[in-house]
Parts: sequence; C-alpha cells; structure tokens
Amino acid sequence: MKLLIIGSGGREHALLWKLKQSPRVTELYCAPGNAGTAEVATNLPIDVMDFPALLQAAQSHQIDLTIVGPDAPLAAGVVDFFEAAGERIFGPTASAARLESSKSFAKEFMKRHQIPTAASETFSDLKQAVAYAHAAAYPLVLKADGLALGKGVVIANDAEEAVRVLHQFMEEKIFGEAGMTVVIEEFLSGKECSLHALIDGKHYLLFPDARDHKKIFDGDRGLNTGGMGTISPSGILTPALEEQIHKTILRPFLRGLAAEKLLFRGMLFPGLMITPAGPKVLEFNCRFGDPETQVLMKRLESDLLPLLEATLDGTLDQQQPVWDECTALCVILAAAGYPGPVEKGVAIAGIETAQNSDSETMVFHAGTEKRNGRLQTNGGRVLGVTTLGANAQAARSKAYAATDFIFFEGKQYRRDIGASQIF
Repeated sequence: MKLLIIGSGGREHALLWKLKQSPRVTELYCAPGNAGTAEVATNLPIDVMDFPALLQAAQSHQIDLTIVGPDAPLAAGVVDFFEAAGERIFGPTASAARLESSKSFAKEFMKRHQIPTAASETFSDLKQAVAYAHAAAYPLVLKADGLALGKGVVIANDAEEAVRVLHQFMEEKIFGEAGMTVVIEEFLSGKECSLHALIDGKHYLLFPDARDHKKIFDGDRGLNTGGMGTISPSGILTPALEEQIHKTILRPFLRGLAAEKLLFRGMLFPGLMITPAGPKVLEFNCRFGDPETQVLMKRLESDLLPLLEATLDGTLDQQQPVWDECTALCVILAAAGYPGPVEKGVAIAGIETAQNSDSETMVFHAGTEKRNGRLQTNGGRVLGVTTLGANAQAARSKAYAATDFIFFEGKQYRRDIGASQIF
C-alpha cells in the first residue's frame, strides 16, 4: 500500500516510523514533512491547507490511504474534499471536527449528551464577557473558541487578569478569529490525563492513557504550549476510573454522534481532568495528539495500519492491538523563546549519538529542516526524545541521558517529565 500523511510535526514522524514497520506498506509520503520524515518517507513540499495540491499528489502517486495529522485541515474540510473525489482518507468530516475547532460547539454537545465537563458560558461580546468576569468567582479558565495551536487557554486568578486576557483575545485578536468568541469556564482541580480512542461511527477502540505536560516550565509553571513531554501510562487511571470513562464519556460520545448524524471516522483525543467527582472532559481533539503519539507509537507492538483501515471500514470491534507493558516517555526539546516567537535556522547536532545511546530510544523530528546538507531548527518544538523503560524511573533516566547528547543554541526543555510518578 501507498500512504500519504499530511503534516510536518513529531506526530507525523512517529506515525510514519510506525507505519514503515508494516509489511503491507510499500511507499510512504509526507506533505510537507520535516528532516526526520524525509528519512522514512518522501517529503512533498505542499502546504497542509492546499487541498487541491494535496489531492493531486494523492492521485498522481496512486495513494491508497491519506492520514491527516493536524487540526486545521480537518476543521477546514480536507476529509470532505478528498471523499468528494473518491479518495480514501482517515479523519472526521469538517462538521464532526467542530468538536475540536469550536469549543463552544463541543460544550453544547457535551451538555446535550450528559458528558461530564466544567460549567461554562460562551461570549462573543467583549462588554458582556468583561461584566461576567467582574462578577465571577476565581480562578477561572478562559479559552479561545477556535484553534490556537494549544496556546489559547489561560487560567485567570482574578478579575483584572481575566479582563486583560479578554481584551487580548477579543480586541487585540492575538489568535485572530479563533479568539473572537471566548468560553469562560470553572476551574477544575485534579490530575490531568489524555486518552486516545479510534472511532468508526459504531464502535470505539481505546488506546493506553498518557499524560502531557502543557506548561513551558518545570512544576507546571508559565505559559501553555502544544506539549512539552508525555508519559504513558499516566499513572493516574485505575480500572474503576477507566470503566467510569467508558460509561460517562465514550459511550455517550458515540450515542451523541449517532443522534446528531456526525460522520466521525478517526481519532478522538479527549483531555481529561480526574476530579474528586470523577473524570471530566477538558476538551475534545479530533486527531492524534502531539506529543502523545510519540509515546503511544513506541508502546504499540502490533501493526498500526489495520487499526486505521478498521476505523474507516466500521470494524474496530474486530481489532485487538498489542501494547508493550513498559513505560514510554517523551521529552520535547524546544527553541529559545517558545511558546512565543522563535529564531529558525539554528544548527542541530548530536541526534545520531542520542539515538545510539539506547536501543529503545528514538528521536522524532518536529520543527526541523535540512538545508544545504545542514540540519537546523524550523519551529518552536524541535525534537521529541522518546524511549521505553521498565518503569517511569528507567524511562526518565534513558530519555534525559539521550537528551544531553543533543545540542542547538537556546535549547530548552522541562526536566520533570514523568517525575510525578516517582517522587
């Protein structure tokens, strides 16, 4: 089979790395890809939002299956576009992808189908939002309604901070149209955990859980990012909690899709808060997570391709993937300035040494490119050092040892990924 993956991050590199192991895969393509994807696939210099060019590439290369990585093309309807041309593509339609692209839509969906989530109000009028902020109890969570690369969430500790953020979102438009509508919701306390479940419209297949570390600095301090590292399993879920998630979140989600006739064939990636009252949904994502995919692909022992095909064919109930019982851990190496503006074109060294430091270690590329034979940075999150260990402590030891071999000017990373499972 010939496969095309749309995207250019660590998620896409990890998916390609895993799919290359499938005996049925003959050719892999990635659009636009990065320096790492070029080592396992043929990169195509096509923007993820250029649907006609992507479709032409799929047709000219006789692609059997296209897999969408990022959220933006899903929200804009790339699946609808490909399916209208008779092409096989993995991901939800634009209508179903609203569960990620519009937080207000997702909130209303959860309310309609009794899926537990934080109480919230939605505002498109700045004056009304400010008035609500002045009268509210704190802390509060402010979320840009649309897609904001994982950065459009702020926890406000008082009215002054909340009003400032509302002006940034709705008046200064720091996230463009994505922040013109704002969801203000109650602050939930507890422990965060990420889930992944393939959805074929009739069935779902739950993957092992993971935990992302969203804040830029150790101790969960600083600004939100797209993710600074992950560990799987999270160490949070018990069998009882998992059964509660099936009963209160995943089964009602499937029933909601059917009731509202939303065509969802792809990956559901909900962020959860495990509160004293039980699991509650922080947000829905409608694609593989990044950097969660890096640790999940390291743990998946069986072939990924049949799972993707079963998702499209409505036969997920017949799949039984095999997972490594070890702990997988990913440390993200980011450019100086991230999650703000970053300098690109900084030379990178030491990746081969890092990968050779342990047989289970893999360095997944995110913001990288090769120019004139020189590997250099090309984004905020640059690399994901990912490994397997017998437990969290062993995985941390391997990942951080490998991290020390990699150098680029301004390299920043968290030193506490997975630490909460040990200390």
